[in-house]
Amino acid sequence: MDTWQAWLTVFVAGSLLISLAMRIAATDLLALACLSVLVLAQNITGTTLLPDETQAVAGFANRGLITVALLFAAVAGMEFTGGTELATGWLLNKAKHLRDAQIRLLIPVAGMSAFLNNTPVVAALMPVVNDLSKRISVSNSRLLLPLSYAAILGGMCTVMGTSTNLIVKDTYETATGATIGFFAPAWVGVPATLAGLAYIILFSRWLIPERKPAVSVSEDPRQYTVEMQVEPHGPLVGRTIENAGLRNLPGLYVAEIQREAGVIAAAKPNEILRANDALILVGELDSVVDLRKIRGLTVPDDQARKLEVPAWQRTLVEAVVSSRCALLGKSIREGKFRSHYNAAVVAVARGGRRLSGKIGDVELEVGDVLLLEASPSFLHQRRESRDFYLVSTVANGTVRRPELGWVSLVVMLLMVIAASLTPVSILTASLLAAIAMIGFRCCTTTEARRSIDWSVLIVIGAAIGIGDALERSGAAGAIASGILGIVSGNPYGSLAAILFTTMMCTELITNNAAAILMLSIARQTAAGLGVDEMPFVIAVMIAASASFLTPFGYQTNTMVYGIGGYRFSDYVRFGLPLSLIIFAIAMITIPFFYPFAS
Repeated sequence: MDTWQAWLTVFVAGSLLISLAMRIAATDLLALACLSVLVLAQNITGTTLLPDETQAVAGFANRGLITVALLFAAVAGMEFTGGTELATGWLLNKAKHLRDAQIRLLIPVAGMSAFLNNTPVVAALMPVVNDLSKRISVSNSRLLLPLSYAAILGGMCTVMGTSTNLIVKDTYETATGATIGFFAPAWVGVPATLAGLAYIILFSRWLIPERKPAVSVSEDPRQYTVEMQVEPHGPLVGRTIENAGLRNLPGLYVAEIQREAGVIAAAKPNEILRANDALILVGELDSVVDLRKIRGLTVPDDQARKLEVPAWQRTLVEAVVSSRCALLGKSIREGKFRSHYNAAVVAVARGGRRLSGKIGDVELEVGDVLLLEASPSFLHQRRESRDFYLVSTVANGTVRRPELGWVSLVVMLLMVIAASLTPVSILTASLLAAIAMIGFRCCTTTEARRSIDWSVLIVIGAAIGIGDALERSGAAGAIASGILGIVSGNPYGSLAAILFTTMMCTELITNNAAAILMLSIARQTAAGLGVDEMPFVIAVMIAASASFLTPFGYQTNTMVYGIGGYRFSDYVRFGLPLSLIIFAIAMITIPFFYPFAS
């Protein structure tokens, strides 16, 4: 590095790493601040070795970034209809503890990621993982990072598993005219995936601490009483309370079960649910909201479905009963609450007391907090009403549409098939899927828009700009060339240097940029040694995907960063041993299956 531009770029990239590790500000703000330093330097000096404004923001028009945004919108349809639970519930609902959950989750994820782009796989399963963590009473940090790593490992097994492998394949075949087989990386990827999954399942318990999301809600002291009914032909009939997931939501318990044969008070975990059982549950607001996501439970007496507003237009609302409420002193059923307000009462909280009996029999008192399923117009009409002191929406309170679960599942499946087995690109497939989700009312336009995690997109876009600066200034090439110069003349040493340097580059910049940069260096190294290029090409494929040390080296790592409440140190602690495992397996298998002799 003989230019000040290269040193400045290295300083900025290093500052970003350190600032993220210290968590001195929001990740998207830090990424933009570091990118702005490079753009400012280019504006002042006019150098071509740093990106100008157009080049710096080009990352925000990157196909991969736009695809991630569209996938967020497409996955919103799965989330609001319960499609992800429909697809995975049969396997994950049987999980008893952390290790059992990881085995049931990570092995299928790795298998799917070998044939599907791992970004949508992780995006689709993140809501499922969040619910699963609540069911087994562990922090979602114990599952989200392993989910990302499992998807990365599975993607190493085929040339279609990651965009990185596809870029290396296309670039190499265009330059040489040679052909790389579909399963060419599998000789290294499969052993690496098996060893990696074993490491994750065995050691994540000790290496990943219990974290809370960056934005977490404090415990709500209110205890809601909620009534749910077991659907006659639903998946919960014949299952125990514990197996149905009703014992593992934080702060929620089954107070009693009402059925034709009588009332079961203080139901035991092994009590078997029957069709049309009326469950009286008590719990915090967040758990009551999560309770409504469980397939096979419905609001009793079909009150919600009798509303004049379709499900996709409803939301959950909290309302505090005032002293002037017209139904004061009457039961919810007697006062015909639904007809009077065009809203269905889902749950009632009265101080710290548990209300007995069915929700419809509760007599309203001043200060009762009602959880209602209503249309958005209810907010505007009742905020000016004397019947309620306070009316507000519930966070994450969008009403599920389980009847559209199969529709969302089919849309997502068609997206995956189109992106993986047809000439349609994943960008086009995800765009069509997002439009289809909205068109079939699996989610609304507003819900799709709100589902996009803009901070993730900002970090990805800024990281692409910083990666471009590392390439333009010659900093990345100088670092890589310097490391290779130490072991020149030795094929095994050169292979190790390619693997190590690519792994470091993919952490500092994006995996695709690292792959493109290192592919040319790898081919030049092979030519200088007079050996076959293929071992070095495979090494670039594997190493460029092996991003386990930072939250922004790979898209899926960035996606789980804030939601899992991770710190930068978590990636280093958990990812470093995994990186060493991948490095060791690659050094053993690549020379064996792809000899150096040309």
